[in-house]
Amino acid sequence: MGKKFACKSIGLQCGFVAHASDENALLTQIAQHAKTAHNMSSIDQETLMKVKAAIEEE
Repeated sequence: MGKKFACKSIGLQCGFVAHASDENALLTQIAQHAKTAHNMSSIDQETLMKVKAAIEEE
């Protein structure tokens, strides 16, 4: 089973969806996307908590 995250699941108007085999790989993809698409140089603790809560099993 893998992991899945979608930006829309935390309220963003963004079609990004990431899939990975584990949470660490998924968080790496999310961090890269946040940097390039949302101009975030880092993810603050509050946003990271929202992201982790929105990660789904697939």
